Amino acid sequence: MIQSLRRVFLTLLFLSISTPNIFAFEAGEGGEEEPVIDIVGTVADHDYFKAFGAKIYLPRIYYWEDAAGETHLDFYTSVKSAEASEEFTHSEEGVTVPADGGHIIVDMSLTSHLLYFWFGLGGAVFITFLAASRYRKGVGRDVEPKGALQNLFEVLFIFVRDEIAKENIDDHKYARFVPYLFTVFMGISFMNLFGLLPWAATATADLTVTGTLAVITFVITQFSGTKDYWGHIFWFPGVPGWVRIILTPVEILGMFTKPFALAIRLFANMLSGKIMIIAILGLVFIFADAFGTAAGLGVGVFSVSLTAALYALKAFVALVQAYIFTLLSAVFIGMAAEDHEHGEEGYYTEHVE
Repeated sequence: MIQSLRRVFLTLLFLSISTPNIFAFEAGEGGEEEPVIDIVGTVADHDYFKAFGAKIYLPRIYYWEDAAGETHLDFYTSVKSAEASEEFTHSEEGVTVPADGGHIIVDMSLTSHLLYFWFGLGGAVFITFLAASRYRKGVGRDVEPKGALQNLFEVLFIFVRDEIAKENIDDHKYARFVPYLFTVFMGISFMNLFGLLPWAATATADLTVTGTLAVITFVITQFSGTKDYWGHIFWFPGVPGWVRIILTPVEILGMFTKPFALAIRLFANMLSGKIMIIAILGLVFIFADAFGTAAGLGVGVFSVSLTAALYALKAFVALVQAYIFTLLSAVFIGMAAEDHEHGEEGYYTEHVE
């Protein structure tokens, strides 16, 4: 037991101290390089994919308009090749822009966050197809499930179905939403866990990723809305007319604040966790630069140990945040898809009294 714990601790130490892009070096006066904590560079989206020390630049796809008003759709293997074509240049703000003064209409380029978004959904699809192939052969249907992967799939699927979907959506409707909820749960879990790898990016620390997931939940929620759902947003049966004037704008605003809260909650939690680890590891270099190598080594014992503990906490938070996003999605969908068994008039009066 002690040996196993030691191995886990050493693994966490490796993950802690090998996280890439944490520290950049800038040339100071006299050409000397000074360490700088590159927090923004670590959490930002990049035009390259990094793994095991290798940096692979990703393709750039631009739909752009030149200064003459003509539109173009161009593909380049990387930012460097785009700038080498002399059609694009690097601006003072650090972004790629058309060299002739035009502008990019749509940037469809691949980025690190987009890749890990695909990896996360790909992991969910892979484990689902793998389990499905076994069920088709009768494993898990005619006999008990075999293998850790199939057992894990069954546990998670039943959990999402029974504890999330069935608990928050009507009994005769919940089954149709289980595939989406399970995909969201597994996809976010994979994206969050991939972010723990020392070379990886956390896709859910990007607001565009969490916002996209929240928009999908919003669309499903609205299309699942019953007559009762829309009636309680725009009409409020049994409520005086002057009250409707007040409540209707509030309810309409609430339709949009729910997915907004979904996106911000997941984004903020995953981003803050990554920044916290960078900041704690940065204490080593800050103390070494200010007070000498000995001070840096002394703080390093504390920083690395705390970072290792934070990695274990982040693994737990990664699953908790996937659960919270899925649970709230089910709650919002369940509220919209619910059929109220009551008469239109007098409902609010009866319940308020």
